[in-house]
Amino acid sequence: MRRNNIFSLAPLALLSLTSCKPAVDTTDIKPVVITQPVKYDTDDPAIWVNKADPAKSLVIGTDKDADGALYVFDLQGKIIEDKVVRGLKRPNNVDLAYGLMLNGKPTDIAITTERITHKLRIYSLPDMKPVDKGGIDMFVGETGPEYRDLMGISIYTAKDGKMYAIVGRKNGPKTGGYIWQYLLSDDGTGNVKATLVRKFGEYSGKKEIESIAVDNELGYIYYSDEQTGVRQYYADPEKGDKQLSMFGTSGFAADHEGISIYKLTDSTGYILVSDQGANRFQIFSRGGTKQNPFQHKLLKVANVAARESDGSDVVNVPLNDTFKHGLFVVMSTDKTFHYYRWEDIAGKDLKVK
Repeated sequence: MRRNNIFSLAPLALLSLTSCKPAVDTTDIKPVVITQPVKYDTDDPAIWVNKADPAKSLVIGTDKDADGALYVFDLQGKIIEDKVVRGLKRPNNVDLAYGLMLNGKPTDIAITTERITHKLRIYSLPDMKPVDKGGIDMFVGETGPEYRDLMGISIYTAKDGKMYAIVGRKNGPKTGGYIWQYLLSDDGTGNVKATLVRKFGEYSGKKEIESIAVDNELGYIYYSDEQTGVRQYYADPEKGDKQLSMFGTSGFAADHEGISIYKLTDSTGYILVSDQGANRFQIFSRGGTKQNPFQHKLLKVANVAARESDGSDVVNVPLNDTFKHGLFVVMSTDKTFHYYRWEDIAGKDLKVK
């Protein structure tokens, strides 16, 4: 799942980066809000910031079932019933982006992966109206159901305004094409079309690749190769398919899952990766060093009250009196999403924007 807020070829590096001992929370960090439960199985959230009135920002979360849905919550964790999209066929991950040109107007969009139909489903924000003509087929031409079973989704908005969907699946080849990248644009009727521009991504073969995150400002894609590490690539499809780094290769209890990026500036901040089996997030430096721009140092391990989190999202902007320095949303296995204040995650160890 995405994890990218709205502001703002080196040698391969296989980095666990544990030379300096990271800070560790000794007790679970508590959320300040727990959402109303969904019907079946929460999996992944995305945060839409209402630029006109941040207090009216929304959290969109998937309910993963054959009779699934995209739920929409307010900042108090209440379900906004008239915005919920029901009848989706096992929606897995969700991401959103700001300002895709549709019918000549900038349109904010939410995208979810619909696993059973092998389609992307796309909705305008904040009204949650479909803009996809019933869905866009992904991984066309691939054989075997798992090779078309959609899971991860993240959106890359390039500096030239082009917008791309980065799409993952349940299974795929070990080299040269587990992840597919599609250019999103208006199909001429005010709906979205997707044009394949790149196939890339190494895969360990151990389990699967689900969570994908994009850093728009720095131009990187990160994805969790479960039970292996977090892999980094350029987001620009013209910059080649060479892996830039892999980090978080040790110290995880089980699966590498949701990835979120908290931004202090356009180039600094933190990468949060769910250590699912341990109910915690391992937090790495967003920026590298002068010697290695792709070095991500482990800075902190944050234990959270959410259980076995798959997906997460974070933004760095003040939203209301509760979330003055940003909001971190985490999926929990009790059919809810947990809302954390960024300053509670940061503690005394990390910076606050």
